[in-house]
Amino acid sequence: MNINNSTDRIEREVVLKAARSRVWRALSNAEEFGDWFGVALKGKTFAAGQAVQGQITYPGYEHLAWNVVIDRVEPEGLLSFRWHPYAVDAAVDYSQEPTTLVVFELTAVEEGTLLRVVESGFDNIPAARRQEAFSMNSGGWDAQMKNIEKHVAAS
Repeated sequence: MNINNSTDRIEREVVLKAARSRVWRALSNAEEFGDWFGVALKGKTFAAGQAVQGQITYPGYEHLAWNVVIDRVEPEGLLSFRWHPYAVDAAVDYSQEPTTLVVFELTAVEEGTLLRVVESGFDNIPAARRQEAFSMNSGGWDAQMKNIEKHVAAS
């Protein structure tokens, strides 16, 4: 659910009917993350300070690479990375633009695990594409919350 009206950050929360260790594996195991997120990450790992790249597998976006830099990895609690939001034009070099920070936080709750995702830093994205990036990622996070929910429920 959307819990913030800020222009700088997108926040989503979902309670997953799975143990925190299970949800953590779905986030922190790069290959498994790619399975539900829609990125081919076979043979990749997530470690703080490391750049990770993979081919997007989501229909219509397969021509694009997914590029992130892992920020923090705190076992069973927090995973974060930086990326260029909605960097979907293969002809554009986004490398000089500021990135946004995506933070996944896990909290054990009675029903399973509360997953909170916050993507922040949109106010620093160039004005010409800020609103579209925010809007597209906002919808994207709605879809990704459903994706991880289905993923951990199926295993």
